[in-house]
Amino acid sequence: RVVFVSADGSRHQEIEAPENDFILHPQILALGVGCERGTDPSELIELAQKTLKQAGLSPQSVACVTSLDLKSDEDAVHALARHFAVAARFFNAEELEALTPRLANPSKTVFKAVGCHGVAEASALAAGGPKSNLIVEKQGSKRATCAIAQSLGVIDAASVGRPRGRLAVVGIGPGTEDWRTPEATKVLQQADHIVGYGLYLDLLGGLIDGKTRHQSKMTQEEKRARKALDLAAEGKSVALVSSGDAGIYGLATLVFELLDREDRPEWSRLDISVVPGVSALQAAASRIGAPINHDFCAISLSDLLTPKDQIERRLKAAADGDFVVALYNPVSRKRRTQLRVARKILLTGRPQETPVVLARNLGREGETLDVITLGELTPDHADMLTLVLVGNSQTRSMAHGGAKRVYTPRGYEKKMEAKP
Repeated sequence: RVVFVSADGSRHQEIEAPENDFILHPQILALGVGCERGTDPSELIELAQKTLKQAGLSPQSVACVTSLDLKSDEDAVHALARHFAVAARFFNAEELEALTPRLANPSKTVFKAVGCHGVAEASALAAGGPKSNLIVEKQGSKRATCAIAQSLGVIDAASVGRPRGRLAVVGIGPGTEDWRTPEATKVLQQADHIVGYGLYLDLLGGLIDGKTRHQSKMTQEEKRARKALDLAAEGKSVALVSSGDAGIYGLATLVFELLDREDRPEWSRLDISVVPGVSALQAAASRIGAPINHDFCAISLSDLLTPKDQIERRLKAAADGDFVVALYNPVSRKRRTQLRVARKILLTGRPQETPVVLARNLGREGETLDVITLGELTPDHADMLTLVLVGNSQTRSMAHGGAKRVYTPRGYEKKMEAKP
């Protein structure tokens, strides 16, 4: 026997004792919810299950969980949507307020708090459409409410309200697909909008074909971060791209700085993640051998955001601590002095023969990898696409397989010598 649980108002209920029946449940129910901030997900799930059961409604007929956009970052709402394996969709207060004449339980208290006279009932009706019926009025628990609306037809959850906006700040590695993590690839495939510096987006090739690209110039980092946040605030799935690792001289910190400094509600509700990538530091070290196998640090020589005296203090500390040092942004067309200063400071703590690795365009067309000494280093050896990796006083270079290799001992030599 085939039982089609239809939307005509009489056969969308739970089927008792289905036995061998093949039951089709069109998703015609919108489950509207509201809750206090920080409500335990189990309370909302229990309320929804109880409400459906008391009304004799099948959970399989639920098309979506709905609420006010102020609740789009509420864990309980998303946990409920996951429980029923449906989408969570959200409406703004203006959209819900327009439905006040259709509410069974309009509330002045709710209006005063959030700008509309109902959340659970109104969001369920909004998802159900203009001819939907409120078949279960607002039900409540200690900290949550829910209501159920029935649509005249199947509800396409993807076309009602908005999802919670998602922003992933993605490190794509130095450029080659081989050094892009599976997680980064997955996130980029799932995103609808890709934001980044044009060169970095070009490195992704066909991976982002068909997606909306938003690109800007190298120096417009804040513009890119704001664009990504604003797109996500519209309910879109966005990837903000950095080369290397997004948390190492990338855009991750700028995103969180903007969130913290401006405290905009529409940004604060976003689902934000940071996806790590292989850094230029790691890539250079792997290409040449093992120069960062002991303690190391990274210092940017660009004074666009960091004062020169602060950069020099950090270089002095690195020299005093005998750290292997990765120098990012070593020179530019207008900035030629910092690398000379860095060389001078680092020479106070290590010999002129210290190996220096010059890694340019790693993982991209035109890749070069050279080894010189700290005494030989000049600004002519580098540009903004070069990572300069300076060894410490123990770092050694050697020949292997016809090529130069560089490594920094960790102290195993003493352990090996101590063996009988």
